[in-house]
Amino acid sequence: MQNTLTPSAAATTKAARPNRFVELLLADRHSIPLSIALHLVPGALIVAAYFLLAEPFVKAIDYPIFFAWAVALVIVLVPVLFGLLWLGRRRNGRFSLRGVVGYADKPIPRRKVIGMMAGLLVWMTVVSLALTPLDNFVFDHFFTWVPFEGAGGSATTYLDGYSHSQLVITMLVCLPLTGFSLPLIEEFYFRGFLLPRISHLRWGAPVLNTVLFSVYHFWAPWTVLSKLVFLFPGIWLVWRKHDIRLSIGMHPGSALLMATVGTVLVVLGLV
Repeated sequence: MQNTLTPSAAATTKAARPNRFVELLLADRHSIPLSIALHLVPGALIVAAYFLLAEPFVKAIDYPIFFAWAVALVIVLVPVLFGLLWLGRRRNGRFSLRGVVGYADKPIPRRKVIGMMAGLLVWMTVVSLALTPLDNFVFDHFFTWVPFEGAGGSATTYLDGYSHSQLVITMLVCLPLTGFSLPLIEEFYFRGFLLPRISHLRWGAPVLNTVLFSVYHFWAPWTVLSKLVFLFPGIWLVWRKHDIRLSIGMHPGSALLMATVGTVLVVLGLV
């Protein structure tokens, strides 16, 4: 039987046909294998972007290797954000995070959520700093082989050996990126997009999300254990309370605090 559809009708039918992969991504539930892949692939892409693009570029301009990781994160995470917006367009007809990023209905009263965010920010900042010796121990005993320049338990190893002016420029450029914008994208993706879609695992959802998000940092595998400790309370509360503002206050909030303090110390020549 001949196909009697006109070219325009055929194009309309093709456009109306649902995209199977988009359906899988926007489904209320993700399978465990799909969720594992969606958690870890961005981390692998960040490492690839670092080796192929960011590291050669930063070495060519002779700036601290910390800047290369910021560039690699931008290369991967900005398209991730636009991918979420594109999914929103497929669902809503316009670029939007509505229906794509969950836990965004603000169920906790404002005064209470501010207090909880402040507590989580203090928790993550204090505990992450307190666990730095653990990071150093794990690195020294298991990860000295990693090929990343400046790798080590201390964040300052990525900045060693450069002039004061280079350090100041690096920190000022990276402050709005690694200090807030990029962690915020991670929260939209990992806590807003991925976590709600494995909520059928019940208490296993925040556990799996914490483990996979910690492992996703392939560029700092020696920090996985400490991340499990200081990230889990916030992720568990997001899952329990259905409010992504909690992890936004904890993660981008603490990143902004520490990045700001670090930048001030560098500008004053104290590190």
